[in-house]
Amino acid sequence: MDDADGLRALVRQLPEGVYVTTTDGAFVDANPALLELLGVDSIDALRRLRAEDVFADPARRTEQLALLRRDGAIRDFPLWIIRPDGELRAVLDTAVLRRDGAGDVELIHGLLLDVTRERELEAQLLDLGMRDALTGCYNRHYLGDLEERLAARRGLSWGCVFIDVDHFKQYNDRYGHHAGDAVLSQMARFLRGQLRGEEAVVRVGGDEFVLALVGADARRTEAVARSLEVSARHTAPASFSLGWAVRDGAERFERTMQRADQNLLRVRVESRSAAWAPADETP
Repeated sequence: MDDADGLRALVRQLPEGVYVTTTDGAFVDANPALLELLGVDSIDALRRLRAEDVFADPARRTEQLALLRRDGAIRDFPLWIIRPDGELRAVLDTAVLRRDGAGDVELIHGLLLDVTRERELEAQLLDLGMRDALTGCYNRHYLGDLEERLAARRGLSWGCVFIDVDHFKQYNDRYGHHAGDAVLSQMARFLRGQLRGEEAVVRVGGDEFVLALVGADARRTEAVARSLEVSARHTAPASFSLGWAVRDGAERFERTMQRADQNLLRVRVESRSAAWAPADETP
């Protein structure tokens, strides 16, 4: 076996995915690990795909090509790829830009390292630090992280609903903390059921919750608030009061939340529920 054959054998056995593509996205060659990573069973099936087809975010393909043309190589370039079956994989891409033997075709020679499991574990650890242990809702740490993320997105709208369970201290005193904890957990499940997937429920105090409606306008925010007001009287596990607000100008989310809280206090002053109890006085 000569050196070239030995190198090809090594590439075939590597656990990392090795690929060769043209700059316009045609797959030229790949090793078995790359086929497995992309969820295809043969080189022929791979060649029916285009490189841009496997980038979950097409902008990352454009950025990859720009860096290769500028520097001639990239190292540990993070991206998400999407397989034909729809599964997402997180990978690190290391590649070089070369010309073929004739010198008229640019080829990208690269290696993909699958780091999906590591990314999932990182996300889980991060998530654990941002979750309330009792209710599973996000906690105040999440609000700090949200504030940072929103600061980078100019012109974005959002709404906020501030919720306070009515007469919760009296209920705790009457039925005990275990019963009170059960009601809070039921409230958290109820509130999550009222929202879209991208909207968050945050527990900010003993019996206080904030609904962070990122991307919502005034119509959406008011619709959520009005629906919750009806539920507070009929189907919620406990009665509650609420105040809501939408982003005003370029204010930060914290300020929107403060205004929602102020509106809640105004509601409490004007009209507070005369009595409070879970649906059948049992959590």
